[in-house]
Amino acid sequence: MARQFTLGKNERLKSRKSIEQLFSEGKKINLAPFRIFYTCHLPANEAALLFGTGVSSKNFKRAVDRNRVKRLIREAYRLQKLALLGKIKEKKIQVNVFFIYTGKELPVYQDVYEKMGAALHKLEKSIFV
Repeated sequence: MARQFTLGKNERLKSRKSIEQLFSEGKKINLAPFRIFYTCHLPANEAALLFGTGVSSKNFKRAVDRNRVKRLIREAYRLQKLALLGKIKEKKIQVNVFFIYTGKELPVYQDVYEKMGAALHKLEKSIFV
């Protein structure tokens, strides 16, 4: 398997401090069914692109459903992140991104994949404009 299509621990946004900073100081993009928060800054000793995802327990009562939606989002992101990652590495910046799923119904993978592609494209435009 190619090493480029991975989503390891060092690429995930896990720090509570970083996530709180992302929600308080970050910029926001709404693109149904996602709400995307992101921040850009000079790189530290971490990966260039950190990713996190969340699903509301108000819309999905069962943890099984929330976990399924998060797995679909992570898989779609993992397969489509390369274009954005390449441009971020060229500019030598670090970007923290958090996707929140705001849809009300359990999605199909194909829909999540298409919407993730559109969301990453819109994110790329807003970062590099």
